[in-house]
Amino acid sequence: MTQLFRSSPMQVEADWIDYNGHLNMAFYSVLFDRGIDQLWEAFGLGPDYREARGMTTYTAEFHIRYLRELHEGDAAIATCQILDYDAKRIHTYQELFHADGWLAATGESLFLSIDQSGPRVAPFPEDVAARIAAMGRDHAALPRPEAAGGAIAIRRKTA
Repeated sequence: MTQLFRSSPMQVEADWIDYNGHLNMAFYSVLFDRGIDQLWEAFGLGPDYREARGMTTYTAEFHIRYLRELHEGDAAIATCQILDYDAKRIHTYQELFHADGWLAATGESLFLSIDQSGPRVAPFPEDVAARIAAMGRDHAALPRPEAAGGAIAIRRKTA
């Protein structure tokens, strides 16, 4: 059965709370990033990858939709769906869920494979590319998230 990647639960830290009493917008990115770090480990793209192969990934683009507030001590889980990939890039869609099951935020990313000797964009090594492709093929059977590819705009009512 096709399934999204799910991170382990992550805790909202006290230092991340803003003067409004909820999670500061910057730390939604931290939670999404920590979730991706867990997926990268499964692909073989963790810190050892950088040291052993001189390769890493960079985030080229990231868009967040904030849907519901998280608060200090809340546990959150990030999911990830690969929307597209090629030899040098991965396009993902993530959702951040409160441990109780409600959706707090969505994130959409474009990641680049980077050869640190440049640094420059370069193809993923074959073994890593094979793991990405396997998940990408699996996720191709999932419906495309309705919010994926959304643009920022002020929607105006027509007269």
